[in-house]
Amino acid sequence: MDGAKIPYKMLSLDSFSQWMGIEILECEVGRCKVGMTVRKEMLNSMGKAHGGISYALADTAFGFTANTHGRYAVSIETSINHIEALEAGDELVAEAVINKVNNKLGFHIIEVKRGEELVALFKGVVYRTQKEWEE
Repeated sequence: MDGAKIPYKMLSLDSFSQWMGIEILECEVGRCKVGMTVRKEMLNSMGKAHGGISYALADTAFGFTANTHGRYAVSIETSINHIEALEAGDELVAEAVINKVNNKLGFHIIEVKRGEELVALFKGVVYRTQKEWEE
């Protein structure tokens, strides 16, 4: 299967990312950019976006990008730095780039931005299985 098409297939099967309102903005093998808008039901008790929102957006970009090489890739380690608080109405974009990939592992850095402002930095490692994506 064409690697750039895999994230679109993944999104069509991903109810959580659909609930989040995540859209694919750009995608190619080794890089994917996704976006979403923070909604009121995504806020915590302090009126700011729950940390899981930017985490989930970055994790989605990470997963989509990791699978563009055509093999099922699953997360084995992730972490995030929350840099700025987010509010309802904020439009977020997460761009994932594969920094290093070998036969079994892929290493990714994902930036989450509000406009040009960096609001979170996510790091992830995937295990690349032998199973191939099919049409």
